[in-house]
Amino acid sequence: MVDETRVHSARRYNYWLGGKDNFAVDRESGDLIAKNFPTIRITAVENRGFLRRAVTHLAAEAGVRQFLDIGTGLPTANNTHEVAQRIAPDARIVYVDNDPMVLVHARALLTSTPEGRTAYIEADLRDPGKILADPALREVLDLRQPVAVMLIAVLHFIEDTGEAARIVRTLLDALPSGSFVAISNGTADFADEQTRARFAALMARGQLDAFVRTADEVGVLVEGLEVLEPGIVPVSEWRADEEPGPRPTPAEVAVYGVVARKS
Repeated sequence: MVDETRVHSARRYNYWLGGKDNFAVDRESGDLIAKNFPTIRITAVENRGFLRRAVTHLAAEAGVRQFLDIGTGLPTANNTHEVAQRIAPDARIVYVDNDPMVLVHARALLTSTPEGRTAYIEADLRDPGKILADPALREVLDLRQPVAVMLIAVLHFIEDTGEAARIVRTLLDALPSGSFVAISNGTADFADEQTRARFAALMARGQLDAFVRTADEVGVLVEGLEVLEPGIVPVSEWRADEEPGPRPTPAEVAVYGVVARKS
């Protein structure tokens, strides 16, 4: 059952993207954060752009045909399976989220091509072993073949960087060489002192539940993997040469993106 009295990050994110699948409590939270961080909608849009470009590269250039998207969020334009299956109609995608509302919408709207497959799992990022063992995942993905794990704007809900890194390792350890992980994570590296203070105040009051990381801390998440060019950069700058200008500044975006390969 969906709890309409509690904020959920996926519905709040949907609100920032201009969607309608959210409740009053999500909009109130979104407006409060936007008041303190006026560019948050730019952040949300650029984060989706990173997802699109990362999936495009992985499907078109790296030849990946299997994707595991954890922390899916509510359906919007250019979802993982849409981007991948435009390039490779036989691509297979498993979506994972811990919000029943997200999964109801996903099952209704995230439909596969006839050649490919999609599946939807209700599970929590914090239990990667359960995700990997789910029969629905095993039915769609062949874990003997490369898989791209999409962790887009989800690891920053794990406060401890060591714990977040353990989750990434657990997922990648179960996958063969040639698998990838794509990560985006909020950062305060480009923020001024006033912005940092506002962020800290929201966190202290329990009004914000995302934990920022430095570039070095994001690097810990992909330790032991081969980081693709251009490295750990603001999501707006990750292989964005063909994006229309003017591009937002790193401070406006405040999210790092990285894609890494398991050798």
